[in-house]
Amino acid sequence: MPFRLGLLIMLTMASLSATATDMDPRSYSNIPKDLNFVIAGYSNLKGNVAFAPALQINNAKLETHSAIFAYARSLDFWGKSGKVDIILPAAWTSGTAEVDGQQRNRTVNGLTDSMVRLYVNLYGAPALSMKDFVNYKQDTIVGVSLAVGVPTGQYNPEKLVNIGTNRWFIKPEIGVSKAWGDLTAEFAAGMFNFTNNNQPYHGDTLTQKPIYNMQGHLIYNFGKGIWLSADANYYTGGRTTMDGNMANNMQQNWRVGGTFSFPISKQMSIKLNGSTGVYSRTGSSYDIISVAWQYRWGEGL
Repeated sequence: MPFRLGLLIMLTMASLSATATDMDPRSYSNIPKDLNFVIAGYSNLKGNVAFAPALQINNAKLETHSAIFAYARSLDFWGKSGKVDIILPAAWTSGTAEVDGQQRNRTVNGLTDSMVRLYVNLYGAPALSMKDFVNYKQDTIVGVSLAVGVPTGQYNPEKLVNIGTNRWFIKPEIGVSKAWGDLTAEFAAGMFNFTNNNQPYHGDTLTQKPIYNMQGHLIYNFGKGIWLSADANYYTGGRTTMDGNMANNMQQNWRVGGTFSFPISKQMSIKLNGSTGVYSRTGSSYDIISVAWQYRWGEGL
């Protein structure tokens, strides 16, 4: 699949400091040029969320149901393969927490922050037509990408839990993919950079340090469009400052998961993904499951 469902899930939780939970394999694989993709997906996130120590919030438990619609197209960048994604998500979030010693509930539904992402494979993945792609065999691919998060999501500065973030982010990333027959190893490293939120909860300006993200995948290709991967993700950083007061909330998180993709026709496929936290410095612990349907069309199909 040409888009990153994990990143869509993290968009719905970005205001809860889960921004870097992106964990999606084959992002830097080669695909034929001039193909179009539409994707519809669903995800469920459930678990505990830790807030800044300055906020008297304890035992926060949230559940988020997310729906996404996306369009992607594979491109030819002067002989190098690439693709562009446009993602429009929505979310339904509910939860409970102890706020200043009192039990509170929160439910919010609506659009979340949208995203645009551009990939270019700089080495090892030439732009090929569907006809020529039949003879392509992957060795080593080196690629780069740039993602931009757009603050289109619903946001209320009077509420701590929101499904929009009221700020932009930019994430440059570099990825390497190496194949040995049917087995492929992939590694990517990126950095989320955030603009300021000028309408934060109980403050005037919220700033956040960059979040550094690394992910690795071991992928086995069974043939005929069927593949399975073991996934791991690590992210760190993201310490926040509210009106000049820095919080002790630097993130250090490890997540592991798996992905399974299979075709249901020549033009359609299904992708299943799940992940769980194995370590969190801030105490956030949640599980994510997702399913996505993809339809593709274009020259040669």
